[in-house]
Amino acid sequence: MTRFPAPFTHGAARVWTLPTGPLQENAVLVAGPQHEGFLIDPGDDAGRLQALVEASGVTVRAILLTHAHFDHIGAVQPLREALGVPVYLHPADLPLYRLGAASAARWNLPFTQPADPDHEIAPGQTFQAGDLTLHTRFLPGHAPGHVVFLGEGFVVAGDTLFQGGIGRTDLPGGHGPQLLQGIHEQLLTLPDDTAVYPGHGPRTTIGAERRTNPFVR
Repeated sequence: MTRFPAPFTHGAARVWTLPTGPLQENAVLVAGPQHEGFLIDPGDDAGRLQALVEASGVTVRAILLTHAHFDHIGAVQPLREALGVPVYLHPADLPLYRLGAASAARWNLPFTQPADPDHEIAPGQTFQAGDLTLHTRFLPGHAPGHVVFLGEGFVVAGDTLFQGGIGRTDLPGGHGPQLLQGIHEQLLTLPDDTAVYPGHGPRTTIGAERRTNPFVR
């Protein structure tokens, strides 16, 4: 049986992260004490992610996407089928989503193009799974429809704020000033001890990035 690291805890919530695929994109599983939750950005390695879900005992209620670059959606189709759950995406990122296979092909990477999302994400939307609540904040700039998911004491930030860095803005649909404005308004206004789970690399905190991140200081 595959062993996975213990989850991080934030109040009553638990957060697992699993780097996936050649680009080591962080898929995130979040659950409350009633063992219900969400799978966020399943980028690749569908079998490993399904094993993580099974080992955790979490009932996944939906797949949530911060944005639609191919390295964040490569395991969407097999997992939506295996788990029997809907997929949510902000509509501004639907063109990127539909170009997933073409984008992966430029890197000569295998990719399963997922069928369209089941539902749209709206800024400010709340997602509930048992006693777990996630709030959506709109933070474009890395991608036109990028959102982040805020829980109690943590945020799943996708490719917006990293440890010591920020998301790329030189990709189609990117916009540097918009990303920086969003980071300052939507993330750096959170308490210093808020944990940040980025789309790549190690987790960090809002306070650490406010003090040391050269891109946002």
